[in-house]
Amino acid sequence: MGGLKDRYIRFDWAIKRLLRQKANFDVLEGFLTVFIGEEVKIVEILESEGNQQTPDDKFNRVDIKARNSKGEIILVEVQNTSELYYLERILYGVAKAITEHIHLGDTYKEVKKVYSISILYFDIGKGADYLYVGQNKFIGVHTNDQLVITAKEKGALVQKSPAEIFPEYILVRVNEFDKVAVTPLEEWVAYLKSGVIKENTTAPGLQEARKKLQYYSMTDAERYAYDEHLNAVMIQNDVLGNAREEGLAEGRAEGLTQGRAEGLTQGLTQGRAEGRAEAKKDIVKSMLSNGLSVEQAAKYSGLTVEEVESIK
Repeated sequence: MGGLKDRYIRFDWAIKRLLRQKANFDVLEGFLTVFIGEEVKIVEILESEGNQQTPDDKFNRVDIKARNSKGEIILVEVQNTSELYYLERILYGVAKAITEHIHLGDTYKEVKKVYSISILYFDIGKGADYLYVGQNKFIGVHTNDQLVITAKEKGALVQKSPAEIFPEYILVRVNEFDKVAVTPLEEWVAYLKSGVIKENTTAPGLQEARKKLQYYSMTDAERYAYDEHLNAVMIQNDVLGNAREEGLAEGRAEGLTQGRAEGLTQGLTQGRAEGRAEAKKDIVKSMLSNGLSVEQAAKYSGLTVEEVESIK
């Protein structure tokens, strides 16, 4: 029964249903602490759909939208299948989060940093790593140094790095992870990929996950809904995989047909060129045998004197 007991709920399901509950904040806090690189304490889970200002305004759909003890906004999203313009969408989500949490009459000082963490189960592009972090930096064009901002707060001059203000984007490419999990970060990515949590883990949040995200601790109804979710993900991935394979097959067939046609055309063109060259040689030989000089044969055939000499 040990194997059954150690089966854990996938993170994409847990994040939508279990980790939004205050009793499970410790799992989510551990996850965020590992990926953000500093201790995170969640104050509250915010409304994740955002507020539509107009009927055609886009929703800010994220799985988790939390505020930490520093007042910063953290967005977490799991994406199972490829989506066109995904980077544009996460940029929009971050911009929406910033504007939603500053009100008329507030100073710009109230703008809070936003972290956007995307857990991706699809191939977003080329890259050798499984974890990518992006953020605004101001780099000297000629000096290559990073700009530090000086501001006045409470009568004193303080220095701020743009990293304290500008959003931070974290992309976790789950399928690219193929290491033996040693560090807390690697243990978390191993869980995201395969649902495995080491019994002796000390990674923040994972020991709590072992207790709170067990498959067999769910009710029958919850397990049924969860299994249906897994089936839906598998079917969706199969459909996309088949479509991709069909696209590749069609591409190969089209390329082969086009290649054959191009080969035929190229062969015909080359044959014609070679035929014309041979015919021209015969004409030059005839000119020379009839007493024309090399210079005259070159003039009438359009060849150089050297080319006529080589034929001669």
